[in-house]
Amino acid sequence: GELETEPVRLDRVLVDALSNARSSFPHATLGLAAEPPAVTVSATEMLESVFRNLLNNAVQHNDTDEPHVVVSVTTDEETVTVRVADDGPGIPDRQKESVFERGEKGPTSSGTGLGLYLVGALVDSYDGEIDVRDNDPRGAVFEVRLARGDEDSGTDAFGGVAE
Repeated sequence: GELETEPVRLDRVLVDALSNARSSFPHATLGLAAEPPAVTVSATEMLESVFRNLLNNAVQHNDTDEPHVVVSVTTDEETVTVRVADDGPGIPDRQKESVFERGEKGPTSSGTGLGLYLVGALVDSYDGEIDVRDNDPRGAVFEVRLARGDEDSGTDAFGGVAE
């Protein structure tokens, strides 16, 4: 069904998602390229699931002993773009279009094929966009673009004051 969006503080969501991923994957290096801006995006309280799934996949499908994942955020007047970049094997070109389809998974994946489907469905329900491209020199970059939230609303989805 249709989800009703509201302003959600992106920096808090990203910090929480990274903290959870660090606890789950102590062998991995997960970090922010820079402190995320204190902006709101138009989403729901499920936004953390988007980034939790992207971070988990970046580590779980990494073929190195110590996966490295970097999250970066850029903003403009209307949108916020979050990039989750890893140093794993990447996504084959033939799968880049279908990776967000229900049940789609890589040939060596032990997952259900629902994580990225959920990510795509949530981002779509927020009228956002998500795509995947190659990282340089290796790995994948998932790029999530979301509309900025109405920062004049006073509170975010977690009950905090939107700054």
